Amino acid sequence: MSFLHLIWLIPLLPLAGFVINGLLGKRMPRPVVSGIACLAVLASLVLAVGAIRDLHDQQGLADMLNNGSALSAIGARPGADGFGAVLAPTDPDHGLVLDPSIPRARQIQWTWLSVGNLSVKWGYSLDPLSAIMLLVVLGVGFLIHVYSIGYMAHDEGFARFFAYLNLFMAMMLVLILADSFLVMFVGWEGVGLCSYLLIGFNYRDMFNSARDQSCADAGRKAFIVNRIGDFGFMLGMLLILVTFGSLDFGQVFRGVHVLAQVPGSQGLLTAMALLLFVGATGKSAQIPLFVWLPDAMAGPTPVSALIHAATMVTAGVYMVCRCAALFTAAPLALTVVAVVGGLTALLAAAIACTQTDIKKVLAYSTVSQLGYMFLAAGVGAFSFAIFHVMTHAFFKALLFLGAGSVIHALSGEQDIRRMGRLTRVLPWTFGTFAVAAVAIAGIPPFAGFFSKDSILAAVFYEQPILWVAGAFTAGLTAFYIWRLVFLTFLGSDRVEKERRGHLHESPWSMVAPLVMLAFLATVGGFLGVPAFLAESVPGLHAAAEWLPGYLEPVFREAHVVGAGMGALGFHDPAHGAQVAAGSAAGHGGVTAAGEWGLMALSVLLALAGIAWAWLLHGRAGELAARLAAALGGGYRLARDRFRIDELYDRILLKPFYFMCRAADAFDRFVIDLLVNLVAIATEITGHVLKLFQTGSVRAYALSVFIGVVALVTFLVMS
Repeated sequence: MSFLHLIWLIPLLPLAGFVINGLLGKRMPRPVVSGIACLAVLASLVLAVGAIRDLHDQQGLADMLNNGSALSAIGARPGADGFGAVLAPTDPDHGLVLDPSIPRARQIQWTWLSVGNLSVKWGYSLDPLSAIMLLVVLGVGFLIHVYSIGYMAHDEGFARFFAYLNLFMAMMLVLILADSFLVMFVGWEGVGLCSYLLIGFNYRDMFNSARDQSCADAGRKAFIVNRIGDFGFMLGMLLILVTFGSLDFGQVFRGVHVLAQVPGSQGLLTAMALLLFVGATGKSAQIPLFVWLPDAMAGPTPVSALIHAATMVTAGVYMVCRCAALFTAAPLALTVVAVVGGLTALLAAAIACTQTDIKKVLAYSTVSQLGYMFLAAGVGAFSFAIFHVMTHAFFKALLFLGAGSVIHALSGEQDIRRMGRLTRVLPWTFGTFAVAAVAIAGIPPFAGFFSKDSILAAVFYEQPILWVAGAFTAGLTAFYIWRLVFLTFLGSDRVEKERRGHLHESPWSMVAPLVMLAFLATVGGFLGVPAFLAESVPGLHAAAEWLPGYLEPVFREAHVVGAGMGALGFHDPAHGAQVAAGSAAGHGGVTAAGEWGLMALSVLLALAGIAWAWLLHGRAGELAARLAAALGGGYRLARDRFRIDELYDRILLKPFYFMCRAADAFDRFVIDLLVNLVAIATEITGHVLKLFQTGSVRAYALSVFIGVVALVTFLVMS
């Protein structure tokens, strides 16, 4: 039996780790707890690698099934839904569906929901897109699990922490492997739950004393904001279900291809795409729902690295790319994706330039980089979006874990104004952190350079105005990350005296993952070397856009739809398909010299950002303070996060609280008053009637006599 038949175990193993550690963790030694959690993720990684290898081995069989030459020989029958071929029940491959058009395998576990004509099967799908996400999530996730052994060594919630991490991994893997919108939504909500649990992990502690906000408050904020986005996702699913009668990805995307040819269908397709994108803005922290991610830093640093930098927050990008056929059929929705991504990237980068909390800088950096990914998807370069998802997972996880190493050494200190000259005591942390800083700044040949440059090149030829925003953001990115390096590791020593005695390098359980991630952040970009660069540099020909080429079959149908719809201003079908495939080479006949010029400009912007950071923060002086004073209100506005939280407080929360107080007053002074008046009237009536209940027969007879006299008098008078 091949590994393809075991893909159902990939999410199940971390789930088993969650159950074991959740039920028995407190009774087991800590090494056993961490061993179970790490081995569960490692075993899933091994299964994923085997399944991906077997997927491509099976593609030859899928090609045979496609031409029908071997159907009778192996006892197979055509798939009932017209999607690939389903092997016969007597065959060992029963239940496995091979798509003959692309390397893709589906495994149907059982019929999960059956109501009327609706039948939703719990199934998993493995293709190049889910394969890349599996390797990134499991690879980075395993390293962060190992890192957490040292970071959480003295925490009393050790078992609970690893149980939550395993549950998160299980839910993220369900989201990635899902074969339908509804199964994806289970993983989507599951990672949201885990995010809430892990942000509020230290629920008794204060997170922001100035705002009287506890870690539990930060968790609730993330949960509520994500529910707003999820409401849009649910409406989008319902609209898809009503329109196509199915939530299965294959059936829906084939239906999109048909519906796109129907005149007047653009409004419906756009509504579907925009509703799904509302969910993506919540999960991936884009305007206007990005306010939860900076407060998510209330969780332990490994949580920030795993969930809020490398994996969960990229779920929105993954969903948009998975639905490429739908979004390319709705050009207006795709333009909205690009604009929101570009604006978010620029806004968050500006805020990151002014923050003083080491994790807050990285949090806004994550928001900005997620904006880059949506910017790529918004111009149809879906492969480049996934490319940046991968490289970002490497260098941003490394940055967060490096920040965790600094915080660990400084006994919890996170203010970069109280750091400086830490290279002496944290040489490994500094070295790996510097690698990540170079990578995110976009300096060749590190990973971030290739993915960022590919995105900017694609945007330049499709949305030049957004390219300006993206290029300026690239300069800001280099500035804020090297500002962080200079203030944390270099310059003058500003560490408080009581903390200096505890300074030490992190244990090897924390340093080893840093080294591994530094290696990935260095070489990961060579999976997507632009074609024009690979042709010019000896030895890089084999790496020419390997990752975009690997992902191209997944987006092939979307390319055709997008070209047919004239999406994104594509001038011809071939050009449209090329950009949607993620190719940065030969845009509209542009020469290699033009490509070299764009790349050189991108690198110059990054170097300018680093030089400016050194000028302001890398040497002694008060230039930074003078510049901040000169900028005045603009600087303070960015430092205060453009007061977006305060804006939401004013236009949303305060009216809501007023309505709550009004409802409370109405309940107390109207509803309660009416109920109390009924009770009072009943009580008074009882007291009055009690006067006539004397128990005296003569009194009762007198009352009857008086009543009869009164009645006779009334009758006579009338």
